[in-house]
Amino acid sequence: MTVSKDIEAQILRLYHAERWPVGTIASQLGIHHSVVQRVLKQDGVPAEKLVMRRSIVDSYVPFIQETLTKYPKLTASRLYEMVKGRGYRGAERHFRSIVARYRPRPAAEAHLRLRPLPGEQGQVDWGSFGKIKFGNAERHLLGFVMTLSWSRQIFLRFYPGCSMPYFLRGHVDAFEFFGRVPRKLLYDNLKSAVLERVGSAILFHPTMLELAAYYRFEPIPVAPARGNEKGRVEKAIRYVRDSFFAAREWKDLDDLNEQALQWCSGRAADRKCAEDRSMTVREAFEQEKENLLPLPGNPLSSI
Repeated sequence: MTVSKDIEAQILRLYHAERWPVGTIASQLGIHHSVVQRVLKQDGVPAEKLVMRRSIVDSYVPFIQETLTKYPKLTASRLYEMVKGRGYRGAERHFRSIVARYRPRPAAEAHLRLRPLPGEQGQVDWGSFGKIKFGNAERHLLGFVMTLSWSRQIFLRFYPGCSMPYFLRGHVDAFEFFGRVPRKLLYDNLKSAVLERVGSAILFHPTMLELAAYYRFEPIPVAPARGNEKGRVEKAIRYVRDSFFAAREWKDLDDLNEQALQWCSGRAADRKCAEDRSMTVREAFEQEKENLLPLPGNPLSSI
């Protein structure tokens, strides 16, 4: 069975970043465990680490899923009594964690203020900053902005366009600046990230998936008309306009980007952290670092 690049990226992220076992990955993605093992072997994971350990709950999973589909509010304790009556001999505490894994999730409140955990999420977007001259031609000046959702640490870099090479370069430069990688990155359905979206069906750009698989993060396009999901990077871009770019003088793009880097490490890092006003962004970022994913040995070479 062949799987899409999207599924491959999810397998690699869940195994390397979230430390999920093979069986859990296969169950959650609805694929056979041999497919998960094959993808991980191709990624260089030793075969001895991929041995499946059969759990006594495995044979009860279809019953758990069927029951929760019919009765999504059924308590774990009642479901535990039901499987005990069908021969299950495992501990209730472990069983509760199994139920939580398969219980249908309720829809999120439309305007709920989302509070991510440290290291869990970053947000990405482009900001338009007018036009610049390259020789005799004029090109759009775009600012690539990635902000960490908990500490609000900003990475800013300018490019003469928003094509895929610049989009990928922005990610790699941001990861190098942070020295780590967020577990999830949110996008506003950018064409560089999402080729097509019909309802909940999402077709990611294959190059985007290659980037996500290499750095082990999960790309997430925000739902249409859900401004609360990506508000941090939108506020960051407004802050860039007012605090950095307004009345800024610069010789060329390299000079502008050097100034942007100094601003990210200086004034932008010294402002108060919105999640905890007792700290600066710099102090919050130092705390968040340990929860971010480590960088791979080398930057992605195919960009």
